[in-house]
Amino acid sequence: MKVAVIGGGPGGLYFALLAKKAWPRWDITVYERNRPDDTFGFGVVFSDQTLDTFKAYDLVTYERIRRRFAYWGDVDVVYKGSVMRSGGNGFCGCSRVALLNILQDRGRELGVAMRFQREVEDLSEFPDADLIVVADGINSKIRQRHEGHFQPAVDLRPNKFTWLGSTKPLDAFKYFFRQTPQGIILAHCYQYERDRSTWVIETDAATWKNFGFERQSEAEMVATLEKVFAEELDGHPLIANRSLWRNFPTITNKTWVLETGKSAAVLVGDAKATAHFSIGSGTKLAMEDAIALFECLKKDEDVRQALRRYDTARREEVEKTQHAANVSLAWFEHMKRYWGMSPEQFAFGVMSRSKQITWENLELRDPAFVKEVHAWYARKVREQGFDIDLENPPVPMFTPFRLRELVLENRVVVSPMDQYSAVDGVPGDWHFVHLGSRAIGGAGLVYVEMTCVSPEGRISPGDTGLWNEAQRDAFRRIVDFCHANSRAKLCMQLGHSGRKGSTQLGWQRMDHPLESGNWPLVSASPLPYLEGISQVPRELSKAGMQEIVGQFEKSARFAQEAGFDMLEVHMAHGYLLASFISPLTNRRTDEYGGSIENRMRFPLEVFRACRDAFPSAKPVSVRISATDWAPGGLSGEDLMALARMLKSAGCDLIDCSTGQTVAQQKPVYGRMYQAPFSDWLRNEIGLPTMTVGAITTPDQVNTLLAAGKADLVALARPHLANPYFTLQASAWYQHLPQYWPPQYLTGRDQAFRNAARERAELQDLKLRARPASHEVKDEPGSGVKRAA
Repeated sequence: MKVAVIGGGPGGLYFALLAKKAWPRWDITVYERNRPDDTFGFGVVFSDQTLDTFKAYDLVTYERIRRRFAYWGDVDVVYKGSVMRSGGNGFCGCSRVALLNILQDRGRELGVAMRFQREVEDLSEFPDADLIVVADGINSKIRQRHEGHFQPAVDLRPNKFTWLGSTKPLDAFKYFFRQTPQGIILAHCYQYERDRSTWVIETDAATWKNFGFERQSEAEMVATLEKVFAEELDGHPLIANRSLWRNFPTITNKTWVLETGKSAAVLVGDAKATAHFSIGSGTKLAMEDAIALFECLKKDEDVRQALRRYDTARREEVEKTQHAANVSLAWFEHMKRYWGMSPEQFAFGVMSRSKQITWENLELRDPAFVKEVHAWYARKVREQGFDIDLENPPVPMFTPFRLRELVLENRVVVSPMDQYSAVDGVPGDWHFVHLGSRAIGGAGLVYVEMTCVSPEGRISPGDTGLWNEAQRDAFRRIVDFCHANSRAKLCMQLGHSGRKGSTQLGWQRMDHPLESGNWPLVSASPLPYLEGISQVPRELSKAGMQEIVGQFEKSARFAQEAGFDMLEVHMAHGYLLASFISPLTNRRTDEYGGSIENRMRFPLEVFRACRDAFPSAKPVSVRISATDWAPGGLSGEDLMALARMLKSAGCDLIDCSTGQTVAQQKPVYGRMYQAPFSDWLRNEIGLPTMTVGAITTPDQVNTLLAAGKADLVALARPHLANPYFTLQASAWYQHLPQYWPPQYLTGRDQAFRNAARERAELQDLKLRARPASHEVKDEPGSGVKRAA
């Protein structure tokens, strides 16, 4: 087997040595454009878990790497004069040039040939190669030359960053946040060898321009930054090494494999995909690519089949990493959003920003850090007038929350979920049991499914309605039971299906028209939801708008008469009001179309009518789709504008959902995937928010609340599977004040006993499963030192 590796960075070198070690007869040559000791950058970072992997694949390089690194377990968030330290993280820094030399030496020992100062322009230079590993970096010439095949996409992020070094010793990974007259600027810092540390400086484009960095030479830029971080540097200099200001490019490729003639080529490392430096080094990801490619070649003797396996098997993990990196980088792009937070919440937000690290993860690593955040959160709630036990405070999910005169026992919400089980809009026994069991299950707030204001406003024949007294009275029976047997509050969500109405039940052909008995539809514009399948709606006239405003008002009064504690107006998911808001579904040329102010005109008329009809002591919220997940949809600027308009109109809370506006949407799913929108509105508009979407555990609920991403957290599917989600969580966290019905108290006692034992056992298992420390302890005369 003849193998050409284009690029002598860590990814290419590590693959070469692993392959040569496994298959000594292979002819493997690495081609590198630079000299052996050239490097651009300073240190690289590895976690304990990554070092475990290196140890398993090549003990020799592992031992050499770990004897060169600086080790630390702490992360310091330095913000507004406070230092919040989170321990137990287990990372090491290593000089990039030292790493390259280690990998080069190991490759030579195994028989890998290396050609330095050899520029490769095209794959045709290796006509006799069976395998070509393309590891030529972020600006890959091979990828660019064959972009029609690889189909790369580059998302150039707005923040500016530059890579510097310093002689300043550091005892932890440091985030130095600085507010200056020019704006907020951040240094990501870590030690990578004795008397050497990496300093990645990051800021937004406006602050970068305010400093005048675009006009400064490298030396002038270094001098400016030394003044900004003079206190942190403590007399030590910053060191430049081709330290240019850049925008981070998030790179993806549709395929990573190119088969041509005899050869097959494959992308690895930054040539294949990039992930922002805030969640780990590109070096780590490149070396993990090398391992994945090596494993695929071990499993399949057919090179081309092995590369196809790599393209499939590795892609899922890479996309997860990129998603986490994109969430992480977005946090740093919006540092200004969080500048009003307390040091405790700010630091927790930094540590949990990617959503990979949660409340319980951090508690396992450093109980003292989470205890400090926990105490701060409890004090904040107590300052709002609630009786909170500061000696034994509840976790965030079990703190009360107030909207107007409504007080919720906890922050857990049962999300509205259509049951498609009403008859003529009247909720029956199914709804009684469904809603009653969720209320008994302990959630602070229980939403009724979207309930329609008219027969023509239903999504399906099975939808609940609130346009007559029979429906009102059936709901009152449910509300009365919930109030009598739980402390849950109930929210009525009112809506009109618009162009998405007259469809089959959710477990039939969702969004498809009824086979018979369809009713006419209305929408902002005459556009069907499913082209060629859905009914074409009639464009709603002004007279029709006024009729529907009256229907919402009437339903709001019925909601009050039924005893509901809260009201929500549904302006999301492509239904009638949402169809006015999105430019994808509103093509009107009158005063109800065009600008966001015009597109919000009718939804605001509906909201004001509901607000006026519902008691002033009770809150009214709005559900929105914060993005349409489709080109040309609701913009970020429009989202902020509509939120400000809702706030001015008296909206008490925004229920942040997304999408379902158009059939061609392409959502970016992931755990807690809609939380960034709730975070955005809450922290920039100053309006309470509720987040929902792929939230499945009490741990995630606590994480979202503690980080300030939401005030309430709604869960849908978890509550379908487990109505007693909140009661079980109270046992897990040993929160005795949570209300349990007297009929269930013996079950509560057993649940608390079992949960205490199970949590202790799980914590012990997790501690045992943690990667061992790879720190080399100081040895007399060895010259080996950990981070200062």
